[in-house]
Amino acid sequence: MSEYTDIVIEHFENPRNVGDMTDPDGIGVFGDPGCGDFLKVFIRVENNIITDIKYQIKGCPASIACASIMTELAIGKDLDEAMMIEDEDIVNALGGLPEHKLHCSNLGASGLKEAIINHVYAYVKH
Repeated sequence: MSEYTDIVIEHFENPRNVGDMTDPDGIGVFGDPGCGDFLKVFIRVENNIITDIKYQIKGCPASIACASIMTELAIGKDLDEAMMIEDEDIVNALGGLPEHKLHCSNLGASGLKEAIINHVYAYVKH
């Protein structure tokens, strides 16, 4: 029996929204590419709504699943709602994670927040 839920396995084997984005409205980077899990999130924002989201990741199966489900939680949300997505929301959407993998959910939530902050900061500067 796997320690991962069917949802985690599905998102690891068929991750959603993986890739790069030309001219994104916000970029979030979280983690350490040199020694562990690393996530780069790209968002497109129209009328304060996340209309597209992509990511690049280096990480374990749980991290990949967390990033994948994060994109599904974030797309279509306004920036305030998307900023409220927490680690627990990602874990719950995946149907749970083993205790020793709960930290992986932080990657998705934090990467998303960094992308939103990057977008808002760039928008304010203009």
